[in-house]
Amino acid sequence: MSNVLRIALVEPNDQNRESLKAMLLGMDTVWLEADCSRYEFYADIIEQTAPDVGVVALDADPERAIELIKELSANAPDTSILAASESTDGHQILRTIRAGADEFLTLPMSAEDLSSALLRVGQQKFGMTDSGSRSCEVIAVAGATGGVGSTSTAVNLGCVLAADSRNSVALIDLDLALGDADVFLDAIPDYTLADVVQNVARLDIQLLKQSLTKHSSGLYLLPRPVELHDTEAITDDSVRKVIGLMKASFTHLIIDLSKTYSSVDMAAIESASHVLLVTQLDLPCLRNVVRLMMSFEEIDGLQNKVEIVVNRAGLDSGQISLKKAKDTLGREIYALLPNDYRTMVEVRNNGVPLITQAPKAAITQAIRDLAAKIQGQTTTDETGEEASAAAGSGGGWKKFWPGATK
Repeated sequence: MSNVLRIALVEPNDQNRESLKAMLLGMDTVWLEADCSRYEFYADIIEQTAPDVGVVALDADPERAIELIKELSANAPDTSILAASESTDGHQILRTIRAGADEFLTLPMSAEDLSSALLRVGQQKFGMTDSGSRSCEVIAVAGATGGVGSTSTAVNLGCVLAADSRNSVALIDLDLALGDADVFLDAIPDYTLADVVQNVARLDIQLLKQSLTKHSSGLYLLPRPVELHDTEAITDDSVRKVIGLMKASFTHLIIDLSKTYSSVDMAAIESASHVLLVTQLDLPCLRNVVRLMMSFEEIDGLQNKVEIVVNRAGLDSGQISLKKAKDTLGREIYALLPNDYRTMVEVRNNGVPLITQAPKAAITQAIRDLAAKIQGQTTTDETGEEASAAAGSGGGWKKFWPGATK
């Protein structure tokens, strides 16, 4: 698990509480364990959840809040206390610190001030530093059409990342109707995404881990629901909450999307730090890549997160040349995964990942290279030159779609 701080907040003022919650939920290195609107209930919440940090807003009743901090300091010494107030009165600040607060923050606070305070707490608890703390990399794996190998890419990428002891990795199967990530891992899960969604408001990090299925590679799996009717409870909002909780629990989160690009899929895509769009070098796939990239242009910042991964490269029959595909798309190819049909059929039917079944195969090395590239290591393209994220303005690919040029 990454060094994530679990936080419980108390602020009786509804507007201020929502503002603080929004700020906390926007940080990758914290998890909002609980929020409370009454001082009198907060000590019980601290006892039940044992968070790393308690954020106490003073202004609704400064005297009661300071007494609460004194109580928490005595009864919950493992929870660091951050006090927050609009007041800059020196006497009140001194009383608050003497009561046991570790930090005093002035409201309204900026995200930078809050982040700095939490970093100082993290340094005390975990020895975290700016360079040592890790936020979660969320990798959404999408397919240009069905059958291009997006699930095999997602599963095997997850297993390669999980093989590194410095990483903690989870995979969500978001193909709600027909997902088969569990088949690739020969797993029979006790819980599914539907179970987690139904209980996400009550889950903490420990219960979340218990709801996941851990593979021998170290990869944690959250599979799609068993029954089709269970998919109805899974909404874009509930998926965002699950992703938020899992971001606080792992260094890498891989999301295997469906091919419908529904609102649930798009919620996952917008939450991602990388979007791997898996395609093959044939006309239907490349046309779909064009169509998807045109749609992604409509969402701020999304197109810059999308990288093209060509699967089954080297398949001779009917493939468009790599050069023509790059010229048409107006983008570099982020990764090439070679065609190895026999090996892929074996790993799928045996429910064993590539790194176990075929550790020396070219396809396995290509997945390792993809994992290294995602983690920031420089790789080279097929010409031996360093690959860039994109080439040109993207105007070339628009010629592939009727009516797109202006």
